[in-house]
Amino acid sequence: MAIGLSEEHEALRESVSGWAERNIPSELLRAGADTRPAFWPGLAEQGLLGLHVPEEHGGSGYGLLETAVAVEALAERMAPGPYVPTVLASAVINASKRPEHLESFADGTLTGAVALTGTLSGTRTEDGSLVVSGTADHVLGGSLADALVLPVATDDGEEWVLVDASSATVTPVKSLDLTRPVAKVELSEVVVPAEGILGGVQSSDVRNIAAILLGAEAAGLASWCVTAAAEYAKVRVQFGRPIGQFQGIKHKLSRMLVALEQARATVWDATRAAERRAGPERARASSPMPTEGRGSATIDAARELDYAAAIAGVMAPDAAVQCAKDAIQTFGGIGYTFEHDVHLYYRRALTLRALLGSSAEWAAKVTELALQGVSREMVIDLPEDAEELRESIRAEIAEIAQLEGKEQKRALAGRGFVMPHLPRPWGRDAKPLEQVLIAQELKAAKVKLPAMIIGAWVVPSIAAYGTQEQQERFLPKTLSGEMIWCQLFSEPGAGSDLASLQMKAEKVEGGWTLTGQKIWTSVAHVAEWGICIARNSSDGSKHEGITYFLVDMKAPGVTVRPLTEMTGENLFNEVFLDGVFVPDDLVVGEVGDGWKVARNTLSNERVSLSSGSGGTGASVPDLLGLIGRLGRELTPAEEQQVAEVVCEGHSINALSLRVTLKQLAGAEPGADASVRKLLSTSHAQHVSETAVELLGPSAVVAADIKLGDAGYWNRAVLATRAMTIYGGTTEVQLNIIGERMLGLPRD
Repeated sequence: MAIGLSEEHEALRESVSGWAERNIPSELLRAGADTRPAFWPGLAEQGLLGLHVPEEHGGSGYGLLETAVAVEALAERMAPGPYVPTVLASAVINASKRPEHLESFADGTLTGAVALTGTLSGTRTEDGSLVVSGTADHVLGGSLADALVLPVATDDGEEWVLVDASSATVTPVKSLDLTRPVAKVELSEVVVPAEGILGGVQSSDVRNIAAILLGAEAAGLASWCVTAAAEYAKVRVQFGRPIGQFQGIKHKLSRMLVALEQARATVWDATRAAERRAGPERARASSPMPTEGRGSATIDAARELDYAAAIAGVMAPDAAVQCAKDAIQTFGGIGYTFEHDVHLYYRRALTLRALLGSSAEWAAKVTELALQGVSREMVIDLPEDAEELRESIRAEIAEIAQLEGKEQKRALAGRGFVMPHLPRPWGRDAKPLEQVLIAQELKAAKVKLPAMIIGAWVVPSIAAYGTQEQQERFLPKTLSGEMIWCQLFSEPGAGSDLASLQMKAEKVEGGWTLTGQKIWTSVAHVAEWGICIARNSSDGSKHEGITYFLVDMKAPGVTVRPLTEMTGENLFNEVFLDGVFVPDDLVVGEVGDGWKVARNTLSNERVSLSSGSGGTGASVPDLLGLIGRLGRELTPAEEQQVAEVVCEGHSINALSLRVTLKQLAGAEPGADASVRKLLSTSHAQHVSETAVELLGPSAVVAADIKLGDAGYWNRAVLATRAMTIYGGTTEVQLNIIGERMLGLPRD
């Protein structure tokens, strides 16, 4: 999945990719970076230079997101020349109060470049001009630019100016990126007239725009690296089989895809923040009178943009560098040759990261803003026709909110609000839009859904495969939280490889007897019923001959023995079934076809487990609260460590929103959903580990929530170790991503 999500964005991406494939042959990548490429007029003809430029100034009137889509697509083709430097320059100018300069950039008449750093200073004259002298080193595309956007230190603070490149001394610098030039720019008492001063632009604006557009380019580079390396791994044979079949390569490529999708999600969200930032600014500029609250909204939007752009600045360049390194490793010896293209992507990735500034600098900004309480709420913009449906849902929930206790829970279950996506009468046949509205209105009314625990995994399977009698017997009380379930799946020899289970199911008159051992069974010591899979036949593949049963946990022959976890608590159990009788009417689905039913259960289990911190309380807000209580400043190393978990949490939230938006549009989520699941299982671990490191010597106390912060976080760091096991082990999830998302051969 690319940065853009909508059908229009996908069409734009395909159009740009197709154009680039036709107009940027591979030999052009080695033709040198000293001249404007022959395809430059074509970029203007396609409208790609002015996607973000207002229509009244010769552009298409879209926003940074559309330009980011084009930048990503062209980066996959390693487009040489001044495209990115030019759209970066025009985007900065567009943020100023001097948009009259934009038309020449949108039609391709002018190329541009932006100095992200410099030591230029200016003296203001009586007519408002600036006399500028100084140097800007390492200007991307500087030697191909007709116009330069430069930072200038003045008595009024830093200002940004637009100067004709002919008035400067531009000296090409031998560039690490062989496809795009870098230059040193020097000015000596150059007069910049008032119309060349880009009023309203601050350094933070320029850095944010650069983080978005260079971040989009980084995502494009990473995308090519992932795709090219995966395709190579499918056909490169070593030791008699494709290297993509080896788990080490499979996991490496899956991790590359994870980094890519995180980069895309964070750049995408930064463009959303930029659009929100532009909204209040435009509203304020067009309104002759001040509006109550508008100033604070503008400040909030600006800080959110700083936050989102800083996260993109951390994640996207690092993803490009890491994916390029791993691609070289996957290609092996051929990847280290000059003739192979992969080193060109590595060179550009390194260049982008150097130009944007180290990830440590961006990380410090992320931590600073997070500790100030800045965050990004992932708000869904719903269609206008959703309001009528919302009012109906709100009215129903208002009635339920008047009830209390069991009556309220039963009403929620009876009206299908607990699992609204299920078919009636157990759900509401709710499409994604209705599901979103229900969640929002329940939250607004402060109505909590029943705590179903394992029941949340049971209900979909019984609803899909159970008989009418089974559904009527079990679903109402399960949905209302009155019936407690456990899951009798894992065995000592069948964990991730669940289909290797050995529990026997023998046919007897009127039903079946189950014999064997189950392990890691959560809440079995208090459960009334259990879902159980057992082997009724050894014929066929290991996925055949398995049947899905509903087991009365109080039945004769059921023995539950608690297992003490490393926290000292007892959530898990081992369960022994010794000839336990299960009547025929408690078989779910067809005899021997239980694996299909179990897969339904497992898919719901993994979605549920990936939706939060797993009850450990190890979340980013908890971590930030701890930092506020430490009573000391963080070291730079600690700031970077905190930023890593903040960025990870933000990327998970952005991925979740992208999945929801795809579902609302009627499309399959794609890689976003798989990546989100994988990241979610380990996120709470990373949060709690960071907290314990920040605590230092005080973290020697017992893992006991009664012993203050140290006891609380020690308990969390122990408890979260289970999350990358019971939610589907990390290694298995990486295999799934590699095989299903990248098409790598199965073991």
